[in-house]
Amino acid sequence: MELRQLRYFVTVAEEGGFGRAAERLGVVQSAVSQQIRRLERTWGVELFERTTRRVRLSGAGERMLPEARAVLAAADRAARVAVDVTAGEDGVLRLGGVHGPGDRIDRVLAELSAGAPRLRVSLHRLPVTRRLEAVRDGELDAALVRALPDGPGAAPGLEALPLWSDPLYAALPADHPLAAEPELRPERLAHLPLRLAPPERNPPFHDLVADAFRAAGVRPEAGPPFTDLRATLTAIGTDREPSWTLFYEVRGLPGTPRVAVRPLTGLTVTTSLAVRPGPPGPALRHLLRALHAVG
Repeated sequence: MELRQLRYFVTVAEEGGFGRAAERLGVVQSAVSQQIRRLERTWGVELFERTTRRVRLSGAGERMLPEARAVLAAADRAARVAVDVTAGEDGVLRLGGVHGPGDRIDRVLAELSAGAPRLRVSLHRLPVTRRLEAVRDGELDAALVRALPDGPGAAPGLEALPLWSDPLYAALPADHPLAAEPELRPERLAHLPLRLAPPERNPPFHDLVADAFRAAGVRPEAGPPFTDLRATLTAIGTDREPSWTLFYEVRGLPGTPRVAVRPLTGLTVTTSLAVRPGPPGPALRHLLRALHAVG
């Protein structure tokens, strides 16, 4: 069974004859008759009662007509969806996400929804190394990643498009003398043990911190391990031995008893969009427009 045969069947039923149907379809009458016969053989039914004076639907034809119309309508809808997907107006955008800061990601998604309301976003939260692998392997269309260094080697096999930069913050005991300063430079904290996650947890961020200290000509003292931000801040506020950590804002700056949070001067973290090389597809172009609009 072909869609063409169904279309011929519906047209003959609506026009009440093979000649008028052929004229409407822009084909010869014999082609219409031939395709209807093939459809009848496929289904094993006679769709029309034919006489020398008239052609009308048989009982089987009347029963099959709404089904044929439904199939044709579904095929037309599928064709329209395919056009919309090709234009990026429909479909699914698979995006590796990051948290915050503030409501920026929410605003990007709202802008994307306004520009392409039928484009669905499937947001995936993955560790940064897995996020990059998923884009490289085609499992994700793009991924937001923080702290990727500049240069072609930042994410092998991918392009990193810088989007925005955000400040980093230092958290240290509130009773430490440095807590009295409104801002801190990384080198001022070099003598305090630094709680930093191991490199494999977040290689780009670990490299960003190491490069900042290297540029300042100092080497931070390694402190107790960083677990998660809340637990680490609690430890900084309660441990006898002073230590510190640094972080970027996610959903507002945390408030922890006996812990001071101060901006780090001259050190920011950049969020980039990791994509496969080459011209962006339609859905990705919608995302890039939304990211540009939010800034």
